[in-house]
Amino acid sequence: MKKTLMACAIGVAFVQSGAIQAEENWMWRIRAIHVAPDTSSGPVTGVDASSETVPELDFTYFINKNVGVELILATSRHQVTLNGANLGKVSLLPPTLTLQYHFYPNQTIKPYVGAGINYTRFYSMGLNSPLDVERNSWGGALQVGVDVALDKKSYINFDVKKLYIETDVKSSGAYLTTFKINPVVWGVGYGRRF
Repeated sequence: MKKTLMACAIGVAFVQSGAIQAEENWMWRIRAIHVAPDTSSGPVTGVDASSETVPELDFTYFINKNVGVELILATSRHQVTLNGANLGKVSLLPPTLTLQYHFYPNQTIKPYVGAGINYTRFYSMGLNSPLDVERNSWGGALQVGVDVALDKKSYINFDVKKLYIETDVKSSGAYLTTFKINPVVWGVGYGRRF
């Protein structure tokens, strides 16, 4: 009977420790990000977009101690200009998925790098008539960052991403130029494992 109780106790402890480990495979972060477009356009040159600071939310699933998959969610609204002349505003929603490698998962300072893909949806069009843009864009994403542990579950995060985003600009449906936004996204925030 004692052996059976001991085996049950060990089994319960093992299951609980496994559940705790599984729970800590997830992390959420909230960041303040500064979206700084690195623009170019052609054949019509001089198209630009404003830099903006907005909130960002992301979730990371850790496949193991070193490898994580992160989903980044944010939206920003940008003033668009042509050689300084106002063309109106457009909003971007670029959910981004990156595969990350975390170098020192058991240390207080945990740097990481990541690479992946972003899908950008252009919406809430406020461009001067008759201008319009293609609504969808697919592109790459690069990332480098660091989590600094405050305790076993809480972190301060610093993160830099490069997103590759482009769209075709049209006037009354006719193609004018390709506009590459390609922002560098600087972020600082708080994260927690769960």
